[in-house]
Amino acid sequence: MESDSKNKGEQGIRLYNTQSRKIDQIIPEHGKKIRIFVCGPTVYDYIHIGNARTFVFFDSLVRYLRSSGYLVFYLQNITDVDDKIINKAREEKKDVMDVSSFYLSEFIRDMNSLRVESVNLYARTSLFIGEIIEQIERLIKSGHAYVSDDGVYFSVSSFPDYGKLSGQKIDNLIAGARVTADRRKKNPEDFVLWKFRKTGEPFWWSPWGEGRPGWHIEDTAITEFFFGKSYDVHGGGIDLLFPHHESENAQMRSISGMDYLAKYWIHVGMLSMGEGKMSKSVGNIIKVRDILSEFSAEDIRFFLLNSGYRNTIEFSMKALRESSVTRKRIQNLYDILTREHENSGLILEGNEETERIWKELEDDFDTRSFFRDLLAYVSRIFKDMENLGKDELGAALYMLTLTDSVFCILKGREASSDISDFINSMIELRNQMRKVGKFDVSDMIRKALEDAGVVVEDSKGETKWRMS
Repeated sequence: MESDSKNKGEQGIRLYNTQSRKIDQIIPEHGKKIRIFVCGPTVYDYIHIGNARTFVFFDSLVRYLRSSGYLVFYLQNITDVDDKIINKAREEKKDVMDVSSFYLSEFIRDMNSLRVESVNLYARTSLFIGEIIEQIERLIKSGHAYVSDDGVYFSVSSFPDYGKLSGQKIDNLIAGARVTADRRKKNPEDFVLWKFRKTGEPFWWSPWGEGRPGWHIEDTAITEFFFGKSYDVHGGGIDLLFPHHESENAQMRSISGMDYLAKYWIHVGMLSMGEGKMSKSVGNIIKVRDILSEFSAEDIRFFLLNSGYRNTIEFSMKALRESSVTRKRIQNLYDILTREHENSGLILEGNEETERIWKELEDDFDTRSFFRDLLAYVSRIFKDMENLGKDELGAALYMLTLTDSVFCILKGREASSDISDFINSMIELRNQMRKVGKFDVSDMIRKALEDAGVVVEDSKGETKWRMS
């Protein structure tokens, strides 16, 4: 058993891959560089705690990967052109893009409040219309898409693997059940790539007529622009697996001819409340900002992470309160050890016990087992504190500090990580975007850096930065 455990530790992290239906060793395509794409929000309302679960999980996973020596580029899309946004704009009697811009800024505000800070770039759909049109052109040319009376559709029958990612059988998809039966489609399973213009809706020019993109095509256009035809990890909530992720997979593989769009598909379980999943369409939602009025970001993160990420979490305010009490046990030890370190100094190094607990995360990012054993460790330190030396107390503080650097569940300290490498990578990406003429994207990156307090200065062909 010892040799097997040692080998597992040397292998690094393993995660459940929806594509392979098993826990796979994560082996990036390019050495230690990992490219991760996670489906972002449709910005027509404030996000709820169910949305937050996915974003908090991937924030922690990315932090963990970076702490393990991986260079991670973490990309999210922002759906800022969609039926839901159009309907919201009509309700509020506002411009569609004004509505999406407002809720995008509120989304970023909520993410900052939850300490979700690992995303390198949020890519707005409306800035990638050219790439979307170009992908659709290739799909039409290759026979995978066709023009109809009301738009352009992807022909599901042209892609034999449709349904394999999600485990769906096309023969069982009855017209009118999962998709609306429509005589303008060749087959009821076909999905829209481009919607022709309707009165009062935003639109862009295309070779087939003025209109706007469908939902699925935006993600593959954005990921191909940044990552190419394939990349390492695609993530999202399990509710997006079908038809959204299935359709993304079909689109890009039809273009590339490759066996996969992403090597690893990682899906996060649902948050349920009462009889069903938390959903805006159902109306059983609790907004993140409302919960933050009573609980800290650390309380919320601990509640969302103290469970296997693939499991469904039953949400209630009672459960959140109980979780908050549990988290405060860890917080209390951290506060005591921090004061001890300030007063007398501790040896901040891990030991055999802390290493064993930390290694549990390598096995499918098992936060449930990790926090269970961490809490047992915390209880033992509290019980024996008077008899422990500086080395053991230092190991405990080291463990809690390391834990917080990944999970952000403790208050009262400034982030200690050096962000220079991250800022330099963003500057490099901005310069690449300028070279290829994508000034909208380069401006977006500059704005994101400035919002984070980074002043970017271009002079004589060189870009420098400083903190404001």
